[in-house]
Amino acid sequence: MAQTLIKRLDTDDPAAGRFIHEAFTEYGIKNGVTLNYDEFCFVAEDPGGQIIGAVTGWAYYDEVHIGDLIVAESYRNTGMGSRLVRAAEDAYRGKGYSVVTLSTFGFQAPGFYKKLGYEIEFVRGNGDPRLVKYFLKKQL
Repeated sequence: MAQTLIKRLDTDDPAAGRFIHEAFTEYGIKNGVTLNYDEFCFVAEDPGGQIIGAVTGWAYYDEVHIGDLIVAESYRNTGMGSRLVRAAEDAYRGKGYSVVTLSTFGFQAPGFYKKLGYEIEFVRGNGDPRLVKYFLKKQL
């Protein structure tokens, strides 16, 4: 058997994307679940069309996962982050997904997500409180 090669690819490599989607779909079918996979990116733009915030993630099986949320510093504390999170939640509500999950570090936004109705599911401690990692969820 020839030696296998492991290499790093761009995340949007079409061949890798096709393989991953097909393999996860097939594995789900064998186990009686539907993959239901969908990546998302919602952005907020200022009146001039400049992006001032974004929320990204993916939906799969019965879960929506928020991967990243970022708002330009000059637009923080204006409700923009809340609006972006709600856009992601609303896009998947009533479409077979039951929960939204995410993780955030202590220096980021655990309090922000709690205000939006997210519950702490797990906390992974760290010697540096800024790097304590919070895993949160919210029922759709």
